[in-house]
Amino acid sequence: MERVEIELDGKTISLEAGDLARQAGGSVVVSQGETMVLVAATMASKPREGIDFFPLTVDYREKTYAAGKIPGGFFKREARPSDYETLTCRLIDRPIRPLFPDGFRNETQLVCFVISHDQVNPADIIALTGASAALMISDIPFDNPIAGARIGRVDGNFIFNPNYEESKESDIQLLMAGTADGIVMVEAGAKEANEDEMMAALEFGHERIKKLIDLQIQLKEKISKEKAVVVKEEIDGALVDRVNSLVCSKLNEAMQITGKHERANAVSEIKSDMDAEVNPEGDDALKGTLGNLFHDAEKDVVRKMIIENQKRVDGRALNEVRPISIKMGYLPRVHGSSVFTRGETQALVSATLGTNADEQRIDTLEFKGVRHFYLHYNFPAFCTGETKFIGGPGRREIGHGMLAERALIPVLPDRENFPYTIRIVSDILESNGSSSMASVCGGSLAMMDAGVPIANPVAGIAMGLIKEGDDVAILSDILGSEDHLGDMDFKVAGTKDGITALQMDIKIGGLDKELMGRAMQQAKEGRLHILGEMAKARDEPRAELSKHAPRIITMKVPTDKIRDIIGPGGKVIREIIDKTGVSIDIDDSGLVSIASSDQAAADKAIEYIDNLTQEVEIGKVYLGKVKKIVDFGAFVEIFPGTDGLVHISQVCDRRIKSVSDEISEGDEIKVKVIDVDQQGKVKLSRKEALKDNVSEVKV
Repeated sequence: MERVEIELDGKTISLEAGDLARQAGGSVVVSQGETMVLVAATMASKPREGIDFFPLTVDYREKTYAAGKIPGGFFKREARPSDYETLTCRLIDRPIRPLFPDGFRNETQLVCFVISHDQVNPADIIALTGASAALMISDIPFDNPIAGARIGRVDGNFIFNPNYEESKESDIQLLMAGTADGIVMVEAGAKEANEDEMMAALEFGHERIKKLIDLQIQLKEKISKEKAVVVKEEIDGALVDRVNSLVCSKLNEAMQITGKHERANAVSEIKSDMDAEVNPEGDDALKGTLGNLFHDAEKDVVRKMIIENQKRVDGRALNEVRPISIKMGYLPRVHGSSVFTRGETQALVSATLGTNADEQRIDTLEFKGVRHFYLHYNFPAFCTGETKFIGGPGRREIGHGMLAERALIPVLPDRENFPYTIRIVSDILESNGSSSMASVCGGSLAMMDAGVPIANPVAGIAMGLIKEGDDVAILSDILGSEDHLGDMDFKVAGTKDGITALQMDIKIGGLDKELMGRAMQQAKEGRLHILGEMAKARDEPRAELSKHAPRIITMKVPTDKIRDIIGPGGKVIREIIDKTGVSIDIDDSGLVSIASSDQAAADKAIEYIDNLTQEVEIGKVYLGKVKKIVDFGAFVEIFPGTDGLVHISQVCDRRIKSVSDEISEGDEIKVKVIDVDQQGKVKLSRKEALKDNVSEVKV
């Protein structure tokens, strides 16, 4: 076994190899604290025939035993991956995939198992570093190592790989990956951080990434295998020239067509004509080669048009945002809705308000608790004019939904002032780039339409990059084709005051800080423009909730009174719910939430709870009910759950032989609290209360 380790900002990260999973192409155990991830990298012995893409699979799984837990459910074993596991797969896949050599077609799999978890140090970001290390020491042709870093900021100070408690306190939470030369992937959330603050966080993280890459190189020097040789397909130069002569001029004309489908149809026709002329026999091997050459030609035409002519496929300027249209309150029965359309991308977004019963409960190695806000993103095939079976959400839908959710969380009201569970659903109805950012804009508008008092509206924009040598073009509000043929997908969401979420994927070796700074500034200009268009539709939340939304009233009760409200086996709280028709939730802090569309019913429930939780006051007169008469006095209930003794000497201002001579069980009588002893026993006096000459009620 070989082991290397490094201490960064007081945190030790280690890589071990040569002991576990030795039949894998390469395997590494990466650790921080007592959190350990086993990463195994393996490739098929032969290339996969008939494909024009790299068949990489990344799997990340949390073993519940890692934290000393047993899985729930009937089968008591790990089942389908959680959303968090799915997102972590994407986190590892996105920065690594572009770094494999062109033409590599061997099936490759990265499997990451969380085998120990200390409940302090997250496993996802070290798994990314471990994945790169496993590839580096394997026979897989991967020689450009990357590393991951999580950056938090507490009290203005950046923290490398913060633990869970530090992350909770952070106003910037950033996940990033990079090579030694630059940054290749970013996932970030922030409480309206400005561009300079984000750049400082990225620079802080990249310095530590470079040290983690050095650690991988140290491991490779101790243990490594001979790398497989990638045999690139030899392409006849004459064939390349012939294809270019047939299609390039036509593609230049086709790219002047502004409509997505019209342009796609024109491009498809050009390809069909090329295939018919060059490959009339329909040879399968030649067909694949021609497909690759056509794609290269299309890519070259689009990139030259942008770099040399400063012109995009839909005719816009490089920094121009597509036309925006907005419909508010489009769905009459939902609590809030919007239709946000930007160019040929359209999102129908709804906001639904619920109670504590609608919270999402989560129990993973990383997090156990509830979520009061969640966003679900749906991408049906018809939004791109295609057909596809409708199943559960895939990695793309989960990832895009989480990005939009992260962008909106910083502007949500606190629970005490707005005690609702909020669900946002974004259904993409048309798509030609940046549908996740349309979901951010539509989600912000839908919440304002619902009357959710968000701090500021949030908008999002997707940026692109074309880089040819020293020539660079930064594109605002990119189309799907610009994303596919470009070098960067850079999404930025935020308010007028700062950034709330950021996601970046680089398809080239890395992005230096100068280019990133330019992209962030141009994104800010675009974001402010979009916010201006949104303000024309609605610039602040509605003052009143939808008539269809539940009304939630909150009140705070002493924690020692919670059991009185619930009662034995829930008897008391069920009785209140049955009598009033409201919904009641109580948390451990004593926060009571009463939900009802009927204000009178809510008021009645509040009265019940007030009576159950009020404290006895010495000297106060109560209208009580006689519950039991005994020889030495009477027990009187002064409010639900609390009674006291009226001694026979305190029944009236004269001497009596029997309590029943004056009062009977069931009578409502005025009594005054004269004392509460150390055991909490309440002493009452009818005699003192009668001095006020208040009439009593016979029941």
